[in-house]
Amino acid sequence: MTFSPLPHHGRYPYSSIDQRKDFSWPGGKRLAFYVCFNLEYFAFGGGLGSDVGLANPPPNHRSYAWRDYGNRVGLSRMLDLMDELGLPAAHNTNSFLYQAHPGMFDRIRARGDEIIGHGRTNAERQSGMWEEDEARLIAEATATLSREEGKPPGGWLGPWLAETDLTPDLLKEAGYRYLLDWASDDQPFWMRTRSGPILSVPYPIEINDSPAVVFRHHTAREFADMIVDQFEEMVEQCERMPLVCPIALHTFVVGQPFRLRALRQALRHCLNHPLSDRVWFTRPGEIADYCYGLPAGTLNGGIPGPEEVA
Repeated sequence: MTFSPLPHHGRYPYSSIDQRKDFSWPGGKRLAFYVCFNLEYFAFGGGLGSDVGLANPPPNHRSYAWRDYGNRVGLSRMLDLMDELGLPAAHNTNSFLYQAHPGMFDRIRARGDEIIGHGRTNAERQSGMWEEDEARLIAEATATLSREEGKPPGGWLGPWLAETDLTPDLLKEAGYRYLLDWASDDQPFWMRTRSGPILSVPYPIEINDSPAVVFRHHTAREFADMIVDQFEEMVEQCERMPLVCPIALHTFVVGQPFRLRALRQALRHCLNHPLSDRVWFTRPGEIADYCYGLPAGTLNGGIPGPEEVA
């Protein structure tokens, strides 16, 4: 019988994590830990959206108001928490927010946090777009973030983690150094594009409050326990191999006070862990920068190194 292969993306080869080259993060750390907020803007009465009560609701004022709570209240409380704990943060940012809620970004800039491209709005997805339309979406979002922050974003997370077959190519050609859309590993790895390699930095689908709380209906305590258990396991495993432990948060989900309390306890546990000296508390852009400086062939079993990426 002749084997007929299934369609394949062709972006990276198979590589088992236990068969790769070893390396360490800065200062000999073994676990890179980052917290990433999703700052999102939605259309009123149209487009895509989620709802705390329904998985895929028709747009309505209730779901709009619930999500807008994150921008008006949740973000401030979550930044207070990051300040309290002394944690850096990164922000996946819809570009329409700069026009809709420009005051949101003052504290983010003061903290020195990273801004990551996250499309124009989460009321739309890239999937299904023609190449020209997707390129225009990426260009418009990138231009806004570059203008408002004084420098282009280095990383990208598509709204809803959606992509077309050409998204990595278009991101590379738009000047992006890394993307977060491919949650297929606990280490960064190089992806092929038609214009040269781009880095994939781990991003969580599981340790992510939106799918966990909104779609799977886990409680605040259950989600906090997931963070603790993920960290506990990875801080032990990282002795054998370097890992990335990302935490994805939405301001309208864990920005609610009762969920924030459980989140605080979970993050304190990570910071005060007896093995926290193994941990690099960082941002995804700093992870990417470090990876670009690693010797060729270090990541993902021999995918191109920095001299082929420059």
